[in-house]
Amino acid sequence: MATAAADILVIGGGLAGLVTALEALRAGRRVLLVDRDTPERLGGLALWAFGGMALVGTPLQARLKIPDTPDRALADWLRFGALDADEHWPRQWARHYVEQSRPQVYDWLVGQGLRFMPAVNWVERGMYGEGNSLPRYHVLWGTARELVRRLLAALRQAGDAGRLTLLPRHRVLRLEHQGGQLCGALACNELSGEPLRLLAPVVVLAMGGINGSHDEARRNWPRGRPLPAAMLNGAHPFADGRLHHDAAGLGARITHAGEMWNYAAGFPHPYPHFPGHGLSAIPCKSALWLDHSGRRIGPQPLVTGFDTHWLCQQVAAQAKPWTWHLLNWRIAAKEFAISGAEHNPRIRDRQLPAFIMETLFGNHRLVRQMQRQSAHFLVADSLASLAEKMNALTCSHDVQAATLQATADAFDANFARGNRLENDDQIRRILHARQWGPDRLRTAKPAPLQMKGAGPFIAIQMQLITRKSLGGLQTDLHSRVLDGAGAPMSGLYCVGEAAGFGGGGASGRRSLEGTFLPGCILTARAAASHIVNA
Repeated sequence: MATAAADILVIGGGLAGLVTALEALRAGRRVLLVDRDTPERLGGLALWAFGGMALVGTPLQARLKIPDTPDRALADWLRFGALDADEHWPRQWARHYVEQSRPQVYDWLVGQGLRFMPAVNWVERGMYGEGNSLPRYHVLWGTARELVRRLLAALRQAGDAGRLTLLPRHRVLRLEHQGGQLCGALACNELSGEPLRLLAPVVVLAMGGINGSHDEARRNWPRGRPLPAAMLNGAHPFADGRLHHDAAGLGARITHAGEMWNYAAGFPHPYPHFPGHGLSAIPCKSALWLDHSGRRIGPQPLVTGFDTHWLCQQVAAQAKPWTWHLLNWRIAAKEFAISGAEHNPRIRDRQLPAFIMETLFGNHRLVRQMQRQSAHFLVADSLASLAEKMNALTCSHDVQAATLQATADAFDANFARGNRLENDDQIRRILHARQWGPDRLRTAKPAPLQMKGAGPFIAIQMQLITRKSLGGLQTDLHSRVLDGAGAPMSGLYCVGEAAGFGGGGASGRRSLEGTFLPGCILTARAAASHIVNA
């Protein structure tokens, strides 16, 4: 059998794997980096991610007079994530994150030549203020695709002396031991099927999460939480949990496997990269969120930006596995967005003048694009015509035109006598969001849905979409995999989503959003530091 050998074997070429390999190469180690995907998709989900990061105590926050501190961020984190007092390693990683996200993520990225956009956004505020008490969401200029591009360039430069062996299109079948000691892994070429033995005394697992497989996601779904009959996949189909179970067979411990970061507003990708591939919309705050029949979901209206975990549970509990967003063109041009690099070309390609123009005058380009490309993005001049299109899409008579009209009329009645008699929680939340400058730029001023000149009307069919695992293999602060007794397993490390972004579940049950890219960087740098200094 053919073999390849190095000092360190990194399994997975996503962000966590790339950072681990880069740091090890810069320290003079020989690295084997194996990834199951094609060479042009090296970088994993980060290649397609928007690039938002929750960071604490940054110079950008200071310039905007945001008085953030690690202690305040940790209090928000532990409260929102509902981490129990006995969850030792998740709590340790939460503290490490808030204390180190500035020096080890923000400063490190700036040192790699990356820049952040000048605004800090305020996400996951909590339904009643129990989430982010301050704005922390920083966005990379160039999206995470620019991050991957720079890391790949640095990786090739650091490995130009032959110390880097890159193996795309190879699937790791199992970890291997010799004489009771970890010695590498067995892989196979995805194209030829030929086996390859990967020899290394140190193995770093960076293969992503588990809920790219819906079978695995459903198997781990927490009891007592509603589970929709159908979901889209916004993760990666190769993130199927198989290596988690292989490591568990060797004694590793999987924790928080049922905790996931999903999104409540996904729709099928017009040009899917794999079966079931979905896009995650950033729901318009001003859209009315309706059930399958066209009635507004309530009594607490669904509004994005406060508690994504809660939104997902409300959507999953609906009678049918889809919901509708009802809005008009005025709202869509101001607020409609899709998460990720692919549908944010102005930020991804660093087109500053075009980005400013679309922010100020509306992103009509994206709205027209979805109208043209997606069968789930419906546009009509009247609510009656819109109801017909909604029923045609679902092959049903679920939405009665009179019901849709009554839903819009009930909301618009709030504005019948100016703003003196408004009494709607969605309007209150929109007004609260607009108090923060960056949110004001992307949130329409409350107005009647049927306001003259605001049309045409739009309905978007949405489904729950899986995204990231919050659980994984339990690790210590050096990213060493721990066994059932809490002892480090010799030579085995785990980073990024595979480790639940540290400790097997650092976020707990809810994330403050934007903790995932930094979590990949922090866990990877911890692993590389310990490996090269041990």
